[in-house]
Amino acid sequence: MWQIITNEWRYLSRTKSLLVISFSFIIILLAAAWLGYKQNKVHEKNYAEAKQYVRAEWESIKEMNPHGAAHYGTYVFKPTQVLSGLDDGVNAITGNVLRVEGHVQNEMVHSEASQMQSVSKFGKLKGALLLQYIVPLLLIFLSYHAINSEKQSGRLKMLIFQGSRLRTLVVGKTIAIWLYGFSLLLLTILVYLIFHAATMHTDVWLRTFLLLFSYSVYYFILCGLTLFLSLRIQQAAVALTCMLTLWVVWSIFMPNILQSAVSAWHPLPSRNVFKQAMKEDRSKGIDGHNPSEEREKEFRKEVLAKYGVDSVEKLPINIDGLLMQADEEYGNIVWDKHFGELRNTLAQQKQSYQLGGIINPFISLQNASMGFAGSDNYHHQHYLLQVETYRRMFIKMLNDKHAFGGSKSGDWDWKADNAFFKSVPDFEYQESPIQTSLTLYLTDIAWLLFWFTLVFILLLFGTHKLTVL
Repeated sequence: MWQIITNEWRYLSRTKSLLVISFSFIIILLAAAWLGYKQNKVHEKNYAEAKQYVRAEWESIKEMNPHGAAHYGTYVFKPTQVLSGLDDGVNAITGNVLRVEGHVQNEMVHSEASQMQSVSKFGKLKGALLLQYIVPLLLIFLSYHAINSEKQSGRLKMLIFQGSRLRTLVVGKTIAIWLYGFSLLLLTILVYLIFHAATMHTDVWLRTFLLLFSYSVYYFILCGLTLFLSLRIQQAAVALTCMLTLWVVWSIFMPNILQSAVSAWHPLPSRNVFKQAMKEDRSKGIDGHNPSEEREKEFRKEVLAKYGVDSVEKLPINIDGLLMQADEEYGNIVWDKHFGELRNTLAQQKQSYQLGGIINPFISLQNASMGFAGSDNYHHQHYLLQVETYRRMFIKMLNDKHAFGGSKSGDWDWKADNAFFKSVPDFEYQESPIQTSLTLYLTDIAWLLFWFTLVFILLLFGTHKLTVL
């Protein structure tokens, strides 16, 4: 086995055209890693500057009515993930700026895609683009050539007649070609990690290992399947055409077809329908009950009874702040209802899409790549939930100050001092732990291992007869 692998590598190292291709390809891979690193650094710089500027603006408020400050609001910015330079997933289209203010939960804006002059299906040059599309294509051609050259030269017959076992020969060649692909993969990731050495920590190392594992398994699947088809199909051109067709279907057509089917199975409401439903629930009450006017009247009665007075003017606090907070809390219930349903639908879409891995390992690879790089929709939703939690705390502090800070009901000229605004904490994002990502993408890992096992079985038991001679 080892002799077969070393012989294959000697042959590859003596092929000048392959050396030129490999050198050029390594340069492109390194350029992609460097560009990903530079893009991350630019994003980190812009993120730090914008966050510092917005915080300074907030802390510069000398005196202001807390309700006015709630409308004034602030901004939060989505930080970059260390591995998003390799695979930016959904980050390019989801936006990275979100305004935090009272009465409304805003959407993220200023996506990278919206600022590009042209939007390509494949986006910018990223490591994932090369590792998912270009490297596999190169491995397919190398795997095909590894067997076809032996068949055309007659060496395959000679090796069999000399006592070599075909399955050993095929597995050895598969491992040799796979090692070539693994070397390109490892080089790309290592260079990228060297650029980010200062920001590496345990969670990132674990994510990197899982990325490396996922791509490695996928590369073995492609190498082994190509060699198997090249052996089992007599006509060399037909064998290569079959594998290329399968690769195109896996990589281009099937993901789009399955995504469309999943969207039809678990449809999401349109943006207008979704926003209108939230607006109606907030004003008319959830399911048409308890409209806002009745809620306000009932709340006023409860506050007056609590403080034992018969009019708002006699309250020792400012009821306006309490009313605004009550409205916020009801809005939070509406938000939890509608966005909870939205997240459930997205989870159903994700689970249905993951099932496609049983017929297409590329789907599993893409899912795992985005998930372990922290650039999938789950990590985006995790960020939005943290922002919403912060928004609720942020607005409650302002409303409580308005209610209990010393002003009276109806006094909209009362202002809080600068010390209070400085006491409001800034938003700090807590990254999702790798354990969560691993749990969410165990299905994709399982399908990749299923395909790995299937291909390995084909190589061991599907080539026991020399049907190609």
